[in-house]
Amino acid sequence: MKKNTLPLPLLGGITVDQFLKEYWHKKPLLIRQAVPGFQPLIPKAELFAMAARDDVESRLISFINQHWEMKAGPQEKLPLKEKKDWTLLVQGVNLHDDQADTLLRQFRFIPDSRLDDLMISFATDGGGVGPHFDSYDVFLLQAHGQRKWRIGAQKDLTLIEGMPLKILRNFKAEQEFILEPGDMLYLPPKYAHDGIAIGECMTYSIGFRAPSFQELGESFLHFMSDSIDLPGRYADPDLTASSRPAEISNDMLEQVGAEIAKIQFTDDDVLIFLGEHLTEPKPSVFFNGPEKPLTPKRFEQTARKNGIKLSRKSQMLYKGKHIFINGESFAVGKEDKICLNKLANDRQLDGSDLAAVSADAMEAFCLWYEDGWLEIR
Repeated sequence: MKKNTLPLPLLGGITVDQFLKEYWHKKPLLIRQAVPGFQPLIPKAELFAMAARDDVESRLISFINQHWEMKAGPQEKLPLKEKKDWTLLVQGVNLHDDQADTLLRQFRFIPDSRLDDLMISFATDGGGVGPHFDSYDVFLLQAHGQRKWRIGAQKDLTLIEGMPLKILRNFKAEQEFILEPGDMLYLPPKYAHDGIAIGECMTYSIGFRAPSFQELGESFLHFMSDSIDLPGRYADPDLTASSRPAEISNDMLEQVGAEIAKIQFTDDDVLIFLGEHLTEPKPSVFFNGPEKPLTPKRFEQTARKNGIKLSRKSQMLYKGKHIFINGESFAVGKEDKICLNKLANDRQLDGSDLAAVSADAMEAFCLWYEDGWLEIR
């Protein structure tokens, strides 16, 4: 039986195929006890300390005198926990904690090219970020305390002007739920929702990437600028005198237009761009290699014995002969492709998996190890 046709407790006992067909991008799904007995993976004090770091993206949201305020991190000082109506959002917690990374990876029934990060929201009583919508799919897993969710499939997505947050002007709830620890709510893109803490609570948000075509188009043109090859220089040996010196001539337009029309791109160009773009680390991501790295020979011996694993910060994808990791790409032969595809899918390799890799692949693994992209298991 195929894995995607088996009931998945995380989805409330429905199969992945059923979820994708009936709910993904289509309608909400409330899952009671998606993770039975779930407890917060990170204590409050540790989460607050994480928010104070400059390599962690965080936001402090407050609702004061009927007005929303937002402060970007690092969060050196937080409001008193006894004070109501404030929320701390800590983005990319999976990049900094193994347990958070393991939880995020449970959602890999959605491809890595779409899976983004795990955000933790800590809120005091009444805290929230206002009625809003996201442009991407999201799973909202309750970790601690209770949160009341009001949701609606409204078409009116008009926002209140002058706010630091995207707050819906005319929010109309159609359904209301109270989530307990272990409960989870899935929402498709642009589904209006408003979550309000009942007492102190923590919610884990598993979000997905949905880049705009404008963003992709601009990034692709920048990517292609390195490969454009248009030799020669504009010239007009047959230039004639003009009585309108400020007018751009048709000859110039035609000549330049003809040269620009020579710029073409292939499916391979799009693939390499997309692989590098999707694996490019976010600006706040920094890799740390080992303080005392093994020599290449010792690394190979140890890797073949113990195996290797990707750093939780590493993003790795593949397609055909192309491998993409952390914004870089390269083509591989058939033997190495099997091993590298397995590393991308499983995010780790046993020592036995490395038996047949080429010297080039082992050299790449050693460089990735030195850069902090992968680790010895």
